[in-house]
Amino acid sequence: MADEQGAPAGAAGAQPAAGEAAQPKLVLLNQYVRDLSFENPRAPASLADGEGRPQVEVQVQIETRRDESNGRFEVALKINATGKRAGGVGFVVELDYRGLFEVGGFPQNVLPQVLLVECPRLLFPFARRIVADAVRDGGFPPLFLDPIDFLTLYRQRLQQELAAQQAKAGQPTQGTA
Repeated sequence: MADEQGAPAGAAGAQPAAGEAAQPKLVLLNQYVRDLSFENPRAPASLADGEGRPQVEVQVQIETRRDESNGRFEVALKINATGKRAGGVGFVVELDYRGLFEVGGFPQNVLPQVLLVECPRLLFPFARRIVADAVRDGGFPPLFLDPIDFLTLYRQRLQQELAAQQAKAGQPTQGTA
């Protein structure tokens, strides 16, 4: 058996051979709550059994930021949910949940999709649990958010950006199928 020198292919720290492309890498280094707010403005009246289950409106926003000092990306998943009943607002929960990611080896044109689709997809289950617990701890039934299609949100964002660019340039916008 021949003695192999160097790191095996694909080992951590191994450099790609000449002509080989670097393997794409997406690593979640850390995740954390940056801000969490729960409001129950009409308590204890809002907790009365006679008011029924609240109607919930949920808004989701995703933001990314690159740390130039180390090349890592911070991705923010912001979730705002408002529960309304006949008597008014029952609760408001706002969560700013973030992850610190090491991303590399992706083509530049794919990087926005990785940051705005794959990174939030990794963060969502944890953010979902935090929202459910906060609402439950506020005296309401837990709010189990439906899964979010981050790819569709990304595509909608691209369409909005394109429409804004065309409006700025004075061009008519075109719908896509």
